[in-house]
Amino acid sequence: MDKLIAITSLEAFEEAIKNQSIIMFSADWCPDCIFAKTFMNDIVDENKDFTWYYVDRDQMIDLCIDLNILGIPSFIAYKDGKEVARYVDKLRKTREQVQKFVNEVRGE
Repeated sequence: MDKLIAITSLEAFEEAIKNQSIIMFSADWCPDCIFAKTFMNDIVDENKDFTWYYVDRDQMIDLCIDLNILGIPSFIAYKDGKEVARYVDKLRKTREQVQKFVNEVRGE
């Protein structure tokens, strides 16, 4: 997960969504998030047309509430400051499911 850029402030979030970006919402204690971390660097490497970010839900709880992040890990895609897609639920995500989401964001 070291290839995802950490967002630690609302200002950093506002800047991040100006790009074609995907933000992963997660937490260090979450077992399903720990599982996702095992493949996220590969996802980033294979999808360099997006800038990838990470939000720790516990550090940015107000933002997560505002964005209606009901479960983690979750992903939201942005382009030009607007949300274009979301993969938000409380279930574990596999590498294939995350890649499918990325492909859908691309319109594939």
